Amino acid sequence: MSWQVFNSPNHWSELLAASEEQPQVLFKHSTRCSISSMVLNRFESSALFQNNELPCWYLDLIAYRDLSNLIAQQTGVQHESPQCIVLKNGRVHYAESHGSIDAKMILLTLQNL
Repeated sequence: MSWQVFNSPNHWSELLAASEEQPQVLFKHSTRCSISSMVLNRFESSALFQNNELPCWYLDLIAYRDLSNLIAQQTGVQHESPQCIVLKNGRVHYAESHGSIDAKMILLTLQNL
C-alpha cells in the first residue's frame, strides 16, 4: 500500500467526496516526534495498511499544520499528533491519537459501517 499525500485544501474536498463511496483513513504525522514515527511504523505494518483495500491519506503536520487545523474545525476532532481519523459519508467514525491508534479497532469500526 502507498499513501495518498494530503497537502492541500483540495485534498480535504477529495477525501470527503471519496468517503461517500468508501471509508477513508487519514493519518496525521509529526515528522519531529519519535512517538509519531513509532505509531506510523506500527500502522504501516498492520494488515489494515497492507491489504490495499482502503485509501489511506498521509498529512505531514509540520509542513501543513493549517490543514490539520482545517480538519479539526470541520470535524470537531481536536488536533493531536499522531492522529488517525476514519471518515465515511463525511462523518468521523473513528478518531484516536498517540498510542491509542489501533489498526484492529479501525478494522472493527469499518465492519460496523
